[in-house]
Amino acid sequence: MEMLHYDFMQRAFFAGALIAVVASVLGVYLMLRRQALMADMLSHVSLAGVAAGAFLGLSPTLSGFLTATIGAVAVEYVRRFYKTYSEMSIAIIMVGGLSTAVVLMSLNKTMSKSFTSYLFGSVVAVDRSQLLLMLIVTAAAALFFFFLRRPLYQMTFDEETAKVSGLPTGLISMLFSVITGMIVAAAMPIVGVLLVSSLIILPAALAIRLTSRFSAALLLAVAIGLAGVMSGLTASYELSTPPGGTIALVLLAFLALGVASQKVVRLVRAKSKHAAATDTEMHSYGPIPRLGEDSHTS
Repeated sequence: MEMLHYDFMQRAFFAGALIAVVASVLGVYLMLRRQALMADMLSHVSLAGVAAGAFLGLSPTLSGFLTATIGAVAVEYVRRFYKTYSEMSIAIIMVGGLSTAVVLMSLNKTMSKSFTSYLFGSVVAVDRSQLLLMLIVTAAAALFFFFLRRPLYQMTFDEETAKVSGLPTGLISMLFSVITGMIVAAAMPIVGVLLVSSLIILPAALAIRLTSRFSAALLLAVAIGLAGVMSGLTASYELSTPPGGTIALVLLAFLALGVASQKVVRLVRAKSKHAAATDTEMHSYGPIPRLGEDSHTS
């Protein structure tokens, strides 16, 4: 393909594949832990880090990455103060991150153009340093999900039982939040801050809808995420549309088609079962006789 002759497109596809794999796996855990909004919250926090880095003359990518990690740790501490209303911690940190980003952006008038790539994603924005950062994040996330797969599975479905059984749930939960922040920050160049949650949540939402097995949901989410990113980047190049929005729309279309297909399959199965039950009844008892003129004749 012509677009693969360009170095920036090669980096974009490679980076997109890396992030799609770890983001899709993360999304399954976030969905099952009822923390789907956490990815959206950390993206707004990372935006504050990007704004701070640009304002202070530092690397926006690294500052956004560090800020997202710090925000993930802060969520865990705030969540412990509001155990009954754990979702409140997400709202508090999101407000803090977004308001900080708005104030810093208003203080530096020259940041508006460069912020477009962080808000909506840009294939051109993926340079070698960002690609290296994505490789490091992918390796760290892969090791985390592999070696802690059993404790994470137990905590996902019954955290209290996992805690009673002796698992260090506090430490694992903290590490999980840090990994989430790292993945969110690394995904910003691909889909942007405003749509980073789509790459994490939409593949997982469809996978969980299509299968009830945990391992199958992980594999299916990865496949959907990869297909969405590859298709979205291709369509973005061909149509000259923003990559973040294009990827999000493709994933949203996958979700809509998947849900609709599942309903059609269930409807067909229900009709076939009804027809089979009718045939069984007809075979067992015979057809219901119709009353006609012959029934009145002797």
